[in-house]
Amino acid sequence: MNKFFLKNNFLLTILVVAINFNVSAQWDNPSERYMDAYKKYEDIKGPIREDEIKHFVYFSRDRDAIVNHPFLENFRFEGAQIMYSWVQLEPSKGVYDFSAVLEDYTYLKNKGKKLFIQIQDATFNPKNHSVPEYLRTDDYNGGEIYQREDNGEVFGWAAKRWNTNVQIRFALLLNALGKEFDGKIEGINLQETAVGITKEYDKTFSPTLYNSSIKINMLALKKAFPNSTTMVYANFMPGEWLPWEDNGYLKSIYQYGEKIGVGLGAPDLMVRRKGQLNHALAMMHENCYSVPLGIAVQDGNYIGQTNSVLVKDKRKNIVPLLHGFAKDFLKVNYMFWVNQEPYFEEDVLSSFISN
Repeated sequence: MNKFFLKNNFLLTILVVAINFNVSAQWDNPSERYMDAYKKYEDIKGPIREDEIKHFVYFSRDRDAIVNHPFLENFRFEGAQIMYSWVQLEPSKGVYDFSAVLEDYTYLKNKGKKLFIQIQDATFNPKNHSVPEYLRTDDYNGGEIYQREDNGEVFGWAAKRWNTNVQIRFALLLNALGKEFDGKIEGINLQETAVGITKEYDKTFSPTLYNSSIKINMLALKKAFPNSTTMVYANFMPGEWLPWEDNGYLKSIYQYGEKIGVGLGAPDLMVRRKGQLNHALAMMHENCYSVPLGIAVQDGNYIGQTNSVLVKDKRKNIVPLLHGFAKDFLKVNYMFWVNQEPYFEEDVLSSFISN
């Protein structure tokens, strides 16, 4: 082998390495494709102009807080979103108690506001059960199961949505609710699809089965409420993590909702966090829908956190940013603003000035 060949071969190798290094340096990480999307809305100032989004105040289970609440005097807010637990609505098998729903509906109606129901079948406190006691039996394989962190630590309960007998009882609950309130309330949504459950703790569970069960509950919801808005909070699905591990679970939920007319939404408007940006927020942004889309601003979101009770006195009001992102980037039809103080009164109400 002559020196000329060796020299040129060496130079060629250096060139290939340099090209590969340059390509690698310029490679875009798909998990970060929307990390800067919020910056377009950073400089938006209040007050927020009127738009076609229907704005609701989310009270979680604190239904008493709606009484004489300042939002009642603000025409920019359509009404209140209130959470009712399965165990609250069906205290015993086949015996339904909708008195709380009726009371809230009537009060809001008299104030010229509407009710949006959220059905709770999962909790985030091990002390609070999610389903009626009769379901916690062998006939329903326990009816519910602990939710766990990745390290196994228990943080709540969740209904066994993938159990056929549990699904039947849930559909009956929805049917009973629909007979009383369909067409009267603004809408109703199922709780988030994210659950802390794996096959390790329940052999009957699998991500594929769970995916099917969510669709079964969505269809039951639509049949029970053909006239009011229906919605599922589809944020994360077990068995995948987008964009790297995509088994089509979350995508299929969004496709199915569009197919059967069930709206699609998510909790936690986190415009800087990759998890939310690569899941529900990406699903909304990247596709066109005929069904309603909704996004919930929940505890901590007013300061860019989740599930936080921190009171931050020195802060920038990011409500106009959140609204602009939801309106333009997500193109939502509904926004649910959590009644978390001091943020709601100081940041939200000041941004939604009522003329």
